[in-house]
Formats: sequence, structure tokens, C-alpha cells
Amino acid sequence: MRLFRMSFKAMAAVNEIQLYAEDEARAKAAAMATRDEVLRIEAKFSRYRPDSIVSRINAAAGEAPVPIDEETLGLLAFADACHENSGGLFDPTAGVLRAAWNFQVDHVPSDAELAPLLGLIGWKKVELTDTTVRLPEYGMELDFGGFGKEYAVDRAAVILKEKGFTSALVNLAGDLAILGTLDDGLPWRVGIKHPRVADAVIAQLPVSSGALATSGDYERFIEVDGVRHCHILDPRTGRSARGLRSVTVHAPTCLVAGSATTIAMLKGEREGLAWLKSLGLKHYCMLGNGEIVDRFK
Repeated sequence: MRLFRMSFKAMAAVNEIQLYAEDEARAKAAAMATRDEVLRIEAKFSRYRPDSIVSRINAAAGEAPVPIDEETLGLLAFADACHENSGGLFDPTAGVLRAAWNFQVDHVPSDAELAPLLGLIGWKKVELTDTTVRLPEYGMELDFGGFGKEYAVDRAAVILKEKGFTSALVNLAGDLAILGTLDDGLPWRVGIKHPRVADAVIAQLPVSSGALATSGDYERFIEVDGVRHCHILDPRTGRSARGLRSVTVHAPTCLVAGSATTIAMLKGEREGLAWLKSLGLKHYCMLGNGEIVDRFK
């Protein structure tokens, strides 16, 4: 068996499929199938595409319900469960906060800037049925950014499994699914990016199944008056998550791993770590003071 790699661009990132196969033709066909599935999901759920279901839902805010299919309903049902399990911290309607936060400019929004946007946030306002969804207020938005990429990771892994691959790794901009071990029986080693040192890692985690996702305050951020403000925003206040620098979670699916990292970041150090522990999810975190919490073993 040989290890084959294929890189491709999707979801504003360079992504990679690694898999073991007996011949290049089979490996290439499988990798292309996973790429096509990722691109399909991007086209369907990206807020940047005017023809996506998300854009159609947002364009109809304050108007009539928008028909949805089973796949979209399934993702919205997952988001609803995350909202409940997080005490409202996971909120797919919080994307409107982008209007106030520009992480290319050193500007922290004022309370006055955030107030009208906070009034548009509220997952419980969304009218969801088995066949339609409606945003009741003009200006409200749905954003699948908190789980769309993770769903694509899971779907890519499913395709590889259906094609008979038992040793593979899907990497979409750092969100991963892992099938089996390396060809020699050892686990895959996944590097976790250092949140403060460029091109450095804080750990090499052994993984041989499931999915791995990481969130942190270093992906998109600004620093103003010595305070770091990151892109992970609290839907209750409109302001950045505080405390944890980085959270990595291992879970059966990337949807679960990714949502858990975001929720933990928003909950903060004490509550976030206690919450992850209560779920029984393996995690590896860097605290605000640089201390490492390793509950991955």
C-alpha cells in the first residue's frame, strides 16, 4: 500500500486528502470524489454565493418561509441541539456581528454599534418546520460558518468509507477526520498549531479514528490597547471570547468536535474545561496564561 496525497482549494483554504491505496488511479478517483462533495457543500451553504440556500434564506428575512431539503433541515436541527446544549452560546444567527467587526482594522465596536445587531440575534426567533425555515425580522441572517466546514469533513470521510478505504485523513483547513491507522499500524500524528508562535506546534496528538477540530483566538484577531479581540463572538454581548487561547477536541464526528471547540472558547477557561470534561470528550487546550491542559490521553 502506498500513501497518496491530493490538495485542493475550497472554503477559502487549501485542503488535503491523504489515503493509502494499492494504485494511484483508485486513490485519485476517491480523492476527486471527496473534493467534489466538499465543493458541493460549499456551493450549497456558503453565504458568499448568491445562489446558495443560505443566501436565499437571508434574502427572504422578514418575508415568506423558504423551502428546505432534508440535508439542510438536518444541519439546522444539529445547530438547534448545539444552541440548547450551550445555553444559547452557539447561535447561527450571530453572523450579523460581522457588520461591526472588521479584523483588518484596529477598531473595537462601541456598545452603540453593537446594539442594533444584537437585536437581530436569536436562534429561538427562527421559525423552523420540517420543510421550511423563516427569519421573522428584516436584517436577520443565518450563518453556517460554525458547522458547514465540519459537515463537509464528515461527508468526505463517509465517501472514503463507502469506497472501501480504511486508512485515510481528511484535512479541511485544520478540521480533520481520521480513518484507521497508518499503514504500519501506528496512529496518525496531528500537529496542533501554537496560538502565539508562528509556524510552531504545541503538540503532536496521536489519532486513529473519529475527528479533530481546533478553535483559537489567533485565527482572526486584532489587538487594541494590549487586549486581543478574536473572531469568536459571544451572541449575548457581541464581544470576543475571553480566556482560552486554543481548544482542540476529539469526537466521533467533526460536527461534534468543531461545535464543542467553539462553545468551550465562548464559555471560557473554568466553565469551558468543566463542560468538555462533563461530555467525556478528549481535549487539549492552552489557557490564557500559556498553561497547557492535556486531557487527550
